[in-house]
Order: sequence, then structure tokens, then C-alpha cells
Amino acid sequence: MNTQYTWLHIGLGSFHRAHQAWYLHRLITSGDTSWHIAAGNIRNDAEHVIQALEAQNGRYVLETVSPDGIREYEEITSIQKLLPWQEGLQPLIDEGANPNTKVIAFTVTVGGYYLNTSHKLDVSNPDLSSDLQGDRKTIYGTIASILEQRMTTNAGPVTLLNCDNVRHNGERFRDGLIQFLELTGKQAVIDWMTVNATCPNTMVDRITPRPSDELPARVKAKTGIDDKAPVMGETFIQWVVEDNFRDVRPNLEAVGVEMVDSVIPYEEAKIRILNCSHNCVAWAGTLAGKQFIHESIINDFIYDITNRYVTEDVIPCLGDNGIDLQGYRDVVLKRFTNPHIQDTNQRVASNGSSKIPAMILPTLQECYQRGARPVATAMLPALFFVLMEQWHKGNLPYEYQDSILDIQGVHNMFANSDPISDFACNKALFGSLAESEDFQTLIREKIAEVYSALKAFKTQH
Repeated sequence: MNTQYTWLHIGLGSFHRAHQAWYLHRLITSGDTSWHIAAGNIRNDAEHVIQALEAQNGRYVLETVSPDGIREYEEITSIQKLLPWQEGLQPLIDEGANPNTKVIAFTVTVGGYYLNTSHKLDVSNPDLSSDLQGDRKTIYGTIASILEQRMTTNAGPVTLLNCDNVRHNGERFRDGLIQFLELTGKQAVIDWMTVNATCPNTMVDRITPRPSDELPARVKAKTGIDDKAPVMGETFIQWVVEDNFRDVRPNLEAVGVEMVDSVIPYEEAKIRILNCSHNCVAWAGTLAGKQFIHESIINDFIYDITNRYVTEDVIPCLGDNGIDLQGYRDVVLKRFTNPHIQDTNQRVASNGSSKIPAMILPTLQECYQRGARPVATAMLPALFFVLMEQWHKGNLPYEYQDSILDIQGVHNMFANSDPISDFACNKALFGSLAESEDFQTLIREKIAEVYSALKAFKTQH
């Protein structure tokens, strides 16, 4: 009988179920049944999904749809153990500390790593502060508890796999975890990690909107399955993983995962060209009164600023990295036009206060470093400033979600006489550029362009 290995996934959201779980499912259907997923959450805000999946023995239907409207349906079977949330997360800790658990992967959003522009932990964050006192509200407190228990019970080595859109995600998580362990006086766990754990970098890609209300009925009509927790995504999918697992791993390359020595060229292209462009479209689309990504990108102004951002600033920054960057840009912008995904600006616009320093700031900095003024890229934080201004006034058409937003700080900023200066000088957002007079001037220019564009939108409609 083959050994059964567990892939523990923390963060049981739609993206995991449309991406990593799909790959593991493909492995199972190919005849390799040596791996299954156990999954649970750190936060107690998605238990209805856990409960629905428990009632379905972990099975659910994934609907994929192409830009041409071709829909396909597949029942995913890789999640074979659900871990209901409970105070203290002990079921999650015990599963992570099980000797048969060889990979612990996680999707906790960009803001879930609590990193400042220097890539150090923001220890002022209440959840992180709580975990430093022994709680388990963040990925750091949770993984630290798992590793401590593995060390105590001699459960063996493990791979910690970050699957979020964080640049150098494995390294950044590892550095944050080590800092967390240092602050909590757990040098023994750090020493154990050095020998027994690795944190490979990864790049993940599949646009996965929140499931629409109509999805269960569509799944029932097409498959006959009465699914209470289906998910949907675009047809396109990609997963690039640094081949640096500490112990056994699934045969991921057999199901299309790109196992590579370095993820960096792929992740830089993806984060800058797809993720940052996605936010540009969502922020601009929201301000233009649009609900969905696809109806936003077909607006000439929004398409132009997005295309210019990639063409004028990103591609010169990335240089010759072995990827057809212009071709990738065209594929990404085409994916955004998919009207069948119904991806909302609300979903994509979220967590801007962590995305600016993590995703957008590097291009701003590198443009200046190579002697170029980042005119096109500066439009992105300018859009975010105006979005926050509308949020401050209560004018957004949806509830803006941002896990690390300083709510009172933003309200205070717009109550000041010169909020643009406060924004451009914010080191948490812009690092050393916050001290640049030219950058402040550039942000003013771009915010003025956004106001002008909004005025034109209102005149047209």
C-alpha cells in the first residue's frame, strides 16, 4: 500500500480551490493517489464554506470559462480533510505537526504577512502584537506553533509553501517567521528550521472571482450536482515553483506545474504586469462608475493608462529576462476583457495599502534608479489616492476591504490642508521616495490628471 502524504493548506478560499487544489486533483485523477489536501483557516470568517464542503465530503465543482464564453465543469476531489475553525487553532496545529504532513502551503493575502517597505514585520499591528504574546491570529503564530510541535514530537522535516502574490514570497515569509521567532525567544525553533524546513518561492496565476449567486444553479443545470460551495475561474492557469522542497513532494511537473531553479523572472513579470495592472483597472474602473473588470478595461482611458504603465515603465525595468514581456502584456490585457468571469472591481481593488509598497513601489524606484521619471507608474498610486478620498467621503459604491488600512489615519489625512503631501510623504507606502520632491510633484500631476479624467467621465455620462 502506498504511503499517504498530507498537503496542509491554510487559507481555504476560492483561489486555493481553483488553483493548487486543481493541480492536486489532476494528480489524483492521473492515478497518483499518494497525496491529499487537508485544509482550514486562521480566521473564523468562512466557516460556511467549510461546513458546505464537509457535507459534500470535500468535493466541489470548478467552473472555468474562456474569454470566448466556453464553460467547462470538473468535480475537484483533492481536499479530503476539512479542519473546522476553533479558538486556538489546535486542529490546524495538530494536522501541521502530523508526521505525514510534508507540505504546509498557505494563501493569506498580501496584507497577511504584515511586512513594511523594508520587508520587516510591522509589530505595531494588533494581530501580530497579539501573536507575539502567544496568540494564533496570523500565519506566523500559527506556523511557529506547528514547527514547535513538530520539533517536540520529532515529526520530521517539512516544506512551507507561500502561494500568495508576494514578491520573493518564500524568502519574505521565511525572513518574517525568523524575525517572529527571534522576538518570541524561540531560537531552538530557528535552529530546527535551518535543518528541517525550506520555504520555496512560487508564482501563482488564475483569475478567480468571488463565486456569483447564479453559479450553484448553473452547476446544477450543467452537471446535475447540487453543490453548495462551487467555485469559478478563468481557463488560464499557471504555477511556477522553485524546486527546493525539504522532503518528499508531489510529482507536480506531471500535471503542468513548472518546477524551476528560480521563480524570480516569472514572478516579477506576473506581479508587475498582471497584478498591478489589475489594480490599476479596478481603481480606475471604480472611479469611473464601473462594477466589473471587463467593462472597465474596454474604456479607452483605462486601457491606455494600463497599457502605458506596462509598456513605458515595467518592460524597460524588467529588461531581457527570458520572457516575451510584450506578448505576456497582450495576453493579460486580453484576459481582463473576459465578460463571463464577472470579476468585480471591489474584489480586485482591495488591500491597496499593502499592494502599493509590495507591488508598485519597486517599479517607481527602479525607474528613478535608471534615470527615468515614472510618469506612467505614478498614475497607479494617484488612482488609489482618489479612491481613498472617495472612501473617506463615503462615496464608494461598495465596502472597500483592506486588512491593514489605517482607517483613522486616512480620515485624518483628508482632514489636513494638504492631503496630497501627506500621501506622497508616507514612508509606509513609498519608502525612500517619500523624501523626493520630484516624486511629490509627480504625484500631484497625476492626481490632477485623475480628477480631470473623472470630470470627463461625468460629462460623458
